[in-house]
Amino acid sequence: MSNTPTLVNPSLVDEGILVTRPVTPRQAELLGPDALRFVAGLARAFAPTRSVLLKLRTIRQKEIDAGKMPDFLPETAEIRDGDWSVAPIPDDLLDRRVEITGPVERKMVINALNSAANTYMADFEDSNSPTWENCMDGQVNLYDAVRRTIEFVGSGNSANRASAQGKRYVLNERTATLIVRPRGWHLDEKHLVVDGDPVPAALVDFGLYFFHNAAELVERKTGPYFYLPKLESHLEARLWNDVFHHAQDALGIPRGTIRATVLIETILAAFEMDEILYELRDHSSGLNCGRWDYIFSFIKRFRNHADFVLPDRVEVTMERGFLRAYVDLLIRTCHRRGIHAIGGMAAQIPIKTDEAANRAAIAKVRQDKLREVEAGHDGTWVAHPGLVSVAREAFDSYTKAPNQIARTRADVEVVAGDLLAVPDGTITEAGLRTNINVGILYLEAWLRGQGCVPLYNLMEDAATAEISRSQVWQWIRHGATLSDGRTVDRVLVMNTIREELEAIQQALGDERYAGGKFALASKLFAEMTASDEFVEFMPSRAYEYLQ
Repeated sequence: MSNTPTLVNPSLVDEGILVTRPVTPRQAELLGPDALRFVAGLARAFAPTRSVLLKLRTIRQKEIDAGKMPDFLPETAEIRDGDWSVAPIPDDLLDRRVEITGPVERKMVINALNSAANTYMADFEDSNSPTWENCMDGQVNLYDAVRRTIEFVGSGNSANRASAQGKRYVLNERTATLIVRPRGWHLDEKHLVVDGDPVPAALVDFGLYFFHNAAELVERKTGPYFYLPKLESHLEARLWNDVFHHAQDALGIPRGTIRATVLIETILAAFEMDEILYELRDHSSGLNCGRWDYIFSFIKRFRNHADFVLPDRVEVTMERGFLRAYVDLLIRTCHRRGIHAIGGMAAQIPIKTDEAANRAAIAKVRQDKLREVEAGHDGTWVAHPGLVSVAREAFDSYTKAPNQIARTRADVEVVAGDLLAVPDGTITEAGLRTNINVGILYLEAWLRGQGCVPLYNLMEDAATAEISRSQVWQWIRHGATLSDGRTVDRVLVMNTIREELEAIQQALGDERYAGGKFALASKLFAEMTASDEFVEFMPSRAYEYLQ
């Protein structure tokens, strides 16, 4: 069969449905008329409400800028105080002690499912650069993975440098439980248009996966399981619940079959954890501490308040300030409602070239996972198969139980001020340079279609890149003082960007530098850090440059 891209379903134009990019034959199989009508139905039913909720985000930001700080909602106190639980946990989600995450790239899907982790979060979001090819190939890869027909043969070329030429990758007999993360409510899919408007990317990712795989998953004694990113209110969770009801009813799937874990990765959602679980109570599989996006959200929402300026990223740790309170409240909330509280991602990855550095990295991962299990988390995230055993050993050293839901953490008392506590620390030239260097390197890779990038022995994705560029913006905005006494201003940042670009070129070589997208990446990074107005999401700003 030819892999030459072709236009898909021109007959649907009369129905207001248009795919604006060519597709391969395999992609076309998943973009048939019925599948596209299903996604169009989701868009027509729920895109208007999504638009209203995004406008509410803007209104809430203006309130915070005016000094109205977040607090627990008085109108939902009855929910927070009520005695209720979410639906019983499916058997294959009872034990989630180790979850591996990664983009929906074909080899990654196989290796993650084979990794001995309990679950694999296949990611259309932060670790995936949302090119049309990446997203549609991701749907093909998951379709094949669900049916256990997925395979990959290494080509040995530069794009697959970790894959030996001719090596064949297939699924083991026993694999991790599959969970899918669609893109957030804020993003559009510009290449799928319904009635003249791009479809919300979340509905494309969810809709295609659910349409093709829900019944198959149920037949295989599992289910359509999801992670929901970047929610900012229980109203946004309610919208997802409405989407779930609509989708299940449309395909004759019993209500409650879908299960969704919500990433609490925005500061506003932290004040509505009970309410979010309540809205999704028939479909909930818990909450997750999305730590990196949470730090980004903290900077973003309080960006115009000088007393919320954060120190270097390395000093913003989970044991301090707003992050410690958020972890404790999330665990207490989930266990009170009978559901999992999943920990976050350790950014370290194995280092094959330096044994001493590798031991230090593994020790940091082990320490982080011990902190999580001792706090009461029921599971944790890793980004590399080589860390699955490290995370599992940390959890097993504390408890052999599949989860800690019975540990209610009734000792926890968190008030609004605890969730807003800013840790002290220093802002250094090294911290500024790291933010600029990593931000540009990640954005350059993202523009080339790579959403998950190992940099300096850490796994960087869109969330960590968002911290890099938002911290620089915040430091400029409030004239932060470096530890050496200099003020962070636009001139200093622009000069540092130029110096870091020169260092990047020297490190990579002229040929690699010239063949990359460093000029565009540095231009976008400079614009997003030096502009008067804060850019809400880096992917939204840079998306126009993707195919």
